[in-house]
Amino acid sequence: MRQNNQAATSESPAMSFFSSRHLYPAHLSTIKTRVDTALSRHGFDHLLVASGIEKMRFLDDTPYPFKVNPQFKQWLPLTRHPHCWIAYTPGRKPVLAYYQPDDYWHVPPSPPEGEWVEHFDIRVLADPVEAVLHLPTNGRSAIIGEADAALPGFAPNNPKAVLDYLHFHRAFKTPYELALMRLAQRKGARGHVAARHAFLGRESEAGINAAFLAAAGHTDSDVPYNNIVALNQNGATLHYQYKQFEAPSEHRSLLIDAGAEVDGYASDITRTWANGDQAFAELVSAVDNEQQQLAGKVRADLDYRDLHLETHLRLGGVLKALDIVDMDPGNMLETGVTSTFFPHGLGHPIGLQVHDVAGFSDVDGKLIPRPEGHPFLRMTRTLAPGMVVTIEPGIYFIPTLLEKLKATAQAKSVNWKKVEHLTRFGGVRIEDEVHCTDAAPENLTRDAFAELG
Repeated sequence: MRQNNQAATSESPAMSFFSSRHLYPAHLSTIKTRVDTALSRHGFDHLLVASGIEKMRFLDDTPYPFKVNPQFKQWLPLTRHPHCWIAYTPGRKPVLAYYQPDDYWHVPPSPPEGEWVEHFDIRVLADPVEAVLHLPTNGRSAIIGEADAALPGFAPNNPKAVLDYLHFHRAFKTPYELALMRLAQRKGARGHVAARHAFLGRESEAGINAAFLAAAGHTDSDVPYNNIVALNQNGATLHYQYKQFEAPSEHRSLLIDAGAEVDGYASDITRTWANGDQAFAELVSAVDNEQQQLAGKVRADLDYRDLHLETHLRLGGVLKALDIVDMDPGNMLETGVTSTFFPHGLGHPIGLQVHDVAGFSDVDGKLIPRPEGHPFLRMTRTLAPGMVVTIEPGIYFIPTLLEKLKATAQAKSVNWKKVEHLTRFGGVRIEDEVHCTDAAPENLTRDAFAELG
């Protein structure tokens, strides 16, 4: 990947919606069809969806960053709007109760604009409680939201059967959703290029994170998840949560797991960079090669669990080829050795949420079990066209897991001298988002990097 040191302007919400607006009517029609079926199946007349409310910190007058209900933002591109409601009755135009306070302490929401507004009956509220005047009182309503979003006479009931149906089908992205996810990939890729440049410039973890945010057009509070920016041995902590301001004396490696968001749709990208050490560079290259091979296998009718187990065999092959573990990969899988070096799952669904819903269940909410001995796999469904999943294999040198391995019979097959050397670099993870199609998969992430040149 070639460096691009020029700052890039991220897509504004208006621009991102403009670029995908011709796809929106069909998207909304798909959402309505899914809801019509879910309501009919389970005896409901209406769907009510709360955007959510701002939550105040305990014993404080400052709110947490607002995160909208994902069921709300699937209907329309509003992600910063608390106290709003959607009311939908099959066969009728959906109602949007749109909260727009007269506020001089904060910037209030702008008047609704964009092509989507013509598809809603919009009622502007000056007070959140006014929403009750615009919600149906007859029949049975499936009310989706957190308990604290309740209004008088309208308490969220979150009927499981309705949610199971909607969650299951959310795995299948509409062309509109895919367009927004591609835009989120571009933002994320720009951030990663800037982060790599900052790493090679010997910045601290905090400095690398700042470079990512500036290039991606985000702040720390509106990224889709807490960025993982791990230098050296910190890369061995899978969800490393800190960003140190002091730069280390050596910049041996960087593992950065960071994403971006466009109109509520997330990207989730991980890259690992070496900085001069041949053994670690070989490991990064080997994991990257296996990752690309696995991404190419995202095909319709493939059980994602099988792809996860194949990942273990492939990574076992890397461990053997690089003289880290002298065992047959199949034996490594059977005895749990690969799980020492690759303790998480291959990936997960992604879309409105980074770890999107219904990765483990069928259309009726019935659990699809994980393979025995693989408790952290986040996806057990069979792949089908329209799904987008992450493919994120890794090899790590985690002290607590290595100590457990030392106590087993398989310890004699480990090149502990090489493990000790590689432990200084933490680990490797490479992550792309891949769209399952009717034919060859679409690697959204690699395409986004390729567009940067």
